[in-house]
Amino acid sequence: QLNTMSKPLTFLINPRSAQILSMLLLVLSILSFKQLNSKNIISNYNDYPLTKSNFTLTKITEDLNYPWGITFVNDYEVLITEKEGRIHKVNVIDGSKVEITHNIPNILASQQGGLLDILYHKGFVFVTYSYVYDYKTNKSCTAIGRGKLIKNKIENFENLFVSQPPIESGKHFGSRLVIVDNFLFAGIGERGKGMIAQDPTKHPGSFIRISLDGKVPSDNPGFESKTNWLPEIFSIGVRNPQGMTLSPFTGDIYFSQHGPRGGDNIGIVKKSANFGWKEIAWGGKEYYGKKIGIAAFDNKYELPVKSWVPSIGVGNIVFYQGKTFPEWVGDLFVTSTKSKMLIRLDFEKNKIVNEEIIIKEKIGRIRDVELNGKGEIFLITDEANSFLWKLSK
Repeated sequence: QLNTMSKPLTFLINPRSAQILSMLLLVLSILSFKQLNSKNIISNYNDYPLTKSNFTLTKITEDLNYPWGITFVNDYEVLITEKEGRIHKVNVIDGSKVEITHNIPNILASQQGGLLDILYHKGFVFVTYSYVYDYKTNKSCTAIGRGKLIKNKIENFENLFVSQPPIESGKHFGSRLVIVDNFLFAGIGERGKGMIAQDPTKHPGSFIRISLDGKVPSDNPGFESKTNWLPEIFSIGVRNPQGMTLSPFTGDIYFSQHGPRGGDNIGIVKKSANFGWKEIAWGGKEYYGKKIGIAAFDNKYELPVKSWVPSIGVGNIVFYQGKTFPEWVGDLFVTSTKSKMLIRLDFEKNKIVNEEIIIKEKIGRIRDVELNGKGEIFLITDEANSFLWKLSK
């Protein structure tokens, strides 16, 4: 006669099997993490709708030759860099412009190099540029310098930082500038050298943080937990930073950077962080099609806020504040060179809840975006015979 009383089933697992099972569960959890974050972070701009908001697009001035950076000097004047080395002061009310005299040395104005970002702060002009370190070997660096703006001249210019080592390459210099309190942050491109971004004994592929006079802050990671890091380095693992902006709402510094074939992304600069390049590619791959890394993301690296596949050719970014477009306050504007777009990322409670295209293929390769005190939006396009544009109501 069969015993119909139920009994609990007991499985005996030896220690070796338990270890294998534990490892399998860990692998599955990591894969689930990567798949979840790939789904939530990776975005396709082709799915974005065109805005229904009303605005006016006005041409302010013309005859700019491959402009790269804009900065406001006051309520009605901006400085604009051109890659070949010129700086213009433009009156945004009447469009008049005058060339600024300067003696910024050894500008490598070829390929992706040249005179790049510009930032006006309390009478000083800070610039980033590709600096010819040695004409005999064609080696160059990303350099940051400053001078005093006196009328239409930059005087007493000096380099505050020159990335090391010098590299023979015309690619991936970076670089944008942000000032927070008395500190200057900048993104340094990895010069097309890939895994150099994982080497904190070299500057390429990192964010740096220095004082406004070029001195190194004593609380940078190299003086604390990261004793093998160069003293200027704040975080590592980036490819080619093309935008930086300070959020006036949270105090975080957001950045944008180029991925390879896919993987352009936006993230938050964090102390001692590693963003993963070239162990991961944020959804991108080599230009000839080869996969980079095992997965788009890895939980041992900092995750981006948003990654685009395909790439948009990301440029500079800025958080919107002002009275001109009150419905956009707190949102992030992203420029695009490759896709010739201005994108708005709708932020609510520090999270992206929606995306839309403001401008698409109307004015060219949009490189930089800045705001005036009214909240009017100013754009430059990275092209020959280019323009300064104003977006307003």
